[in-house]
Amino acid sequence: MAYVIGLPCVDVLDRACVDECPVDCIYEGERALYIHPDECVDCGACEPVCPVEAIYYEDDLPEALQQHQADNARFFAVPLLGRDAPLGSPGGAAELGRLGVDTPLVADQPRLT
Repeated sequence: MAYVIGLPCVDVLDRACVDECPVDCIYEGERALYIHPDECVDCGACEPVCPVEAIYYEDDLPEALQQHQADNARFFAVPLLGRDAPLGSPGGAAELGRLGVDTPLVADQPRLT
């Protein structure tokens, strides 16, 4: 995984990064966006357009957000609430649309009002 979306994205879902991504590897959960670790090509186009600075290159991820690296990968690797199987690697987010589920790390965050 090269880029990671962290806590500042929760309940924001700006989607500027989604529009900028040339390989369609940013998927939308219920409350946050997730970068697919196998589909990302490390171009970095998403990082500068994020209005809340939630996207980091994995080597630059602040200590406080380290748990989000594994969490982004978990979104694709394990079945989440309401899904019978892991999402896996569908090869692009646009066709799937909003998935309506999040990882427990994101789902357990207090909601912004």
